[in-house]
Amino acid sequence: MKKQLFFTLGAIGIALTTTLSLTSGSQASDELQNPIGVVELFTSQGCSSCPPADKTLSKLIEEGQVLALSYHVDYWNYLGWVDTLATKESTDRQYAYAKTLQRRGVYTPQVIVNGRDHLVGSNYNGIKAKVSTFEQTERGLAVPLSISASDDEISISIGEGQGKASIVAVYFDNENTIDIKRGENRGRKITYHHSVRDIETIGMWYGDAQEIKLPMAVMEKVKDGGAAILLQSMANGGTPGAILGAASYKG
Repeated sequence: MKKQLFFTLGAIGIALTTTLSLTSGSQASDELQNPIGVVELFTSQGCSSCPPADKTLSKLIEEGQVLALSYHVDYWNYLGWVDTLATKESTDRQYAYAKTLQRRGVYTPQVIVNGRDHLVGSNYNGIKAKVSTFEQTERGLAVPLSISASDDEISISIGEGQGKASIVAVYFDNENTIDIKRGENRGRKITYHHSVRDIETIGMWYGDAQEIKLPMAVMEKVKDGGAAILLQSMANGGTPGAILGAASYKG
């Protein structure tokens, strides 16, 4: 499903992170450390082409090698079903990526890999190939990053690297099952994973090792979910660019 819309929305900066302690793509029970890539899916409950992409994202999450996030956009709400997980911030982020990638419009289901390139969100083999190609080149996640939690705080450690980037927290629900009653997917019950609820920039990184702590209360933003920390450079005009590192924690 395509929508040829132009850029009137602001950019949102997001940052991704890789970890210090585990081997690439390994996953502890609550933490994803050293993902080999970041996959961001732009989807909608009102898009008939999106359910295969939602399943693809779920498969990637289950495999545990990439940090995968689902952003529900709101521009298909007029088709008869208001997406219960959609936010303006998710729509803004997709438009900002379109500007970075010099695209005239946006579409669903769309996947952005490492903030560097896009594919159709249901193209599992293509996504895996793109992540693998980036991992083997300078377009992979090169900056070490780890995340851990105690009873009252979340600790983020970012390693050394080149350049500067925004440090962004992305809060997501672990799982939501939605009974869609109208629109293109009416009559279907679809389970969505890692649906983004909120995004906030929490700092800047200028190439030096850095420690950041967040209160555990930030996890109240999500329902049985988690937080991803993204280290992301900004393209010209402040739109989101290359992702340099990433990690996530599930409460």
